[in-house]
Amino acid sequence: MAGNGLLENETLKEIANKYNKTSAQVVLRWDLQSQIVTIPKSTNERRLVENIDVFNFNLSDDEMAKIDSLNKDLRVGPDPDNFDFNYSLFFLV
Repeated sequence: MAGNGLLENETLKEIANKYNKTSAQVVLRWDLQSQIVTIPKSTNERRLVENIDVFNFNLSDDEMAKIDSLNKDLRVGPDPDNFDFNYSLFFLV
């Protein structure tokens, strides 16, 4: 998420400030409320704690719509329809 600049978006930052959360937490909350399965990962202890701290607030319908409008149909991770499973198996052995 961080690599694509999404977390610096002003709309997300404004919503995050309202709830005293980070932009990443707002995105994770949006995922939850949109019933999108998300597996956040981090090796940073602070971010691990932040990733869990998304169950004590709800985004309003208006905030959900604002975040929905940010969609640019861009992927921020590997495309599961075009993933080289042989490559990943190499690292599992």
